[in-house]
Amino acid sequence: MPKQTDLIMSDRQKEIVEVALQLIAEEGIQGLTIKNLAKKIGFSESAVYRHFESKTEILLALLDFFKEITTQLFAQQLQSNESSLVKIENLFMAHFSKFTQTPSLVPVIFSEDIFRNEEALSNKVTEIVNKNVVGLKTILTEGQQKGEINSAIDVTHLSVIILGSLRMFIKQWHMKNYSFDLMEKGAAFTDSIKTLIRP
Repeated sequence: MPKQTDLIMSDRQKEIVEVALQLIAEEGIQGLTIKNLAKKIGFSESAVYRHFESKTEILLALLDFFKEITTQLFAQQLQSNESSLVKIENLFMAHFSKFTQTPSLVPVIFSEDIFRNEEALSNKVTEIVNKNVVGLKTILTEGQQKGEINSAIDVTHLSVIILGSLRMFIKQWHMKNYSFDLMEKGAAFTDSIKTLIRP
């Protein structure tokens, strides 16, 4: 059973994770193998195994990296004095910005087939999603109480609508080989979401 990774990594582990992202960007998630990783970094497979026991551990490290990003993004908005609609807009745009900076995260975060067969990865993704849902529901509940968000729709349903649409939009960007400007199109998409959930 692979160890659960955390964010305390050695410099060499960070290097391996960064190269893993580069490899995914170039060859897709299927191209991420220990053999390919070792070749790209320039040392032996056994050297990789000294830092990560398996490909799964590397993917866990990548998911932890994404978890830290989303945790910070939600924390910033939860502490903000902005309206709930502005907080949601900020969350969307911040995610678009992060994925634009590191598009190779997209096939990692949205690789359902891999996660389905790896309990540790599946659990990590569930942990990230659940934490994001809790944060978003907090923002939505406050918005409904202040009359900023449509209160006729249950916050659980709203959170699925919002996070599901965000996920689908980013997946479309990935499926179109990142061919459109995620920030520009994302801003218009975010405006549509805001229109849908207003009172």
